[in-house]
Amino acid sequence: MAPGPVGAPPAGRHARPAGAPPVRTLLRRHRHAGEPLACVPVTEGLLNRGFRLTTTRGTYFLKQHLDAPTADRATIVRQHRATQRLHALGLPVAPPLADAEGRTVAVVDGHCYALHPWIDGRHRDGAQLTAGCSRRLGTLLGQVHIALDRVMEPSGPAGPPHSDDRASADLQDTFRAIDELIRLARAHRPRDSFDALAEHRLRERRRLLAQHAHHRPPPAAAAGWVHGDFHPLNLLYRGAEPAAIVDWDRLGVRPRAEEAVRAAAIFFVRPEGELALEKVRAYARAYRRATGACGGELATAAHRVWWERLNDFWTLRWRYQLHDRRADPQFPAVSALAVWWTREYEAVRDAFAG
Repeated sequence: MAPGPVGAPPAGRHARPAGAPPVRTLLRRHRHAGEPLACVPVTEGLLNRGFRLTTTRGTYFLKQHLDAPTADRATIVRQHRATQRLHALGLPVAPPLADAEGRTVAVVDGHCYALHPWIDGRHRDGAQLTAGCSRRLGTLLGQVHIALDRVMEPSGPAGPPHSDDRASADLQDTFRAIDELIRLARAHRPRDSFDALAEHRLRERRRLLAQHAHHRPPPAAAAGWVHGDFHPLNLLYRGAEPAAIVDWDRLGVRPRAEEAVRAAAIFFVRPEGELALEKVRAYARAYRRATGACGGELATAAHRVWWERLNDFWTLRWRYQLHDRRADPQFPAVSALAVWWTREYEAVRDAFAG
């Protein structure tokens, strides 16, 4: 239950490892949870920290919130209330456990912690999903979006601005970022095949952006409440059925159809950077049926996410600017997808809209 690969973490979202969690202090607040036996870090995740906590009463997921934009108590409480309400509506989520005083967030030494039930399940990416499972995935995300409209306060016609709107990125900012990343890649020592690929992809991306500059989309016109980080490591399965949608840290008001497209681009990307378009089509049709969205809305969202991907270099920023290589394995497929999507633009658009 930890955030995994994402389309592009906003600038500044970078969690550094910290010390062991104060398990005994936390369990004193959760007296029903028993005495601690073992606390093992969960390896997945880039932004926060998670632990499998085993006690005399059972197994739990202990989450330490470190991602600065969402790690304050009020924001976490809002997320918890949302999952509690979604759970009451029958959606597969894992709401936090309340302590003896009814609180779901514990603040210890300036850090926020929450205790959740441990969900036995496995992550499944698009290669492991049949066409039927792809349809169920689209239906599930659509149900989440509709349910969030019911359980959250109204977002207004456009909602508040959000800082990670790369779908309308300015080209001059992108070109400056490319130049800086090329400089860092060329200067990196010892230089290896990753650095050579990074420089190649950055130069290639600059050419593509120059060719398609006139296709930059306008700002989004409508938004609603979304999960904010819907991808394979934030969805647990039991067999073919989703067991729990986890990690609601980025719950917020954003264009809903863009979340649907962005999720598909993560679930259904192949290692060589192509999308499994038949699964995308099945997923998108199910999402549209669940939400009432039209094909044109998904086509517009696909265009905006395509542009976002062309302007997105988060894996390289982590490597060269944050000196963190945890995202390196994602770079080959992520960078190849932007190129392939540009070449197959109409086919991708039709898969989402048709």
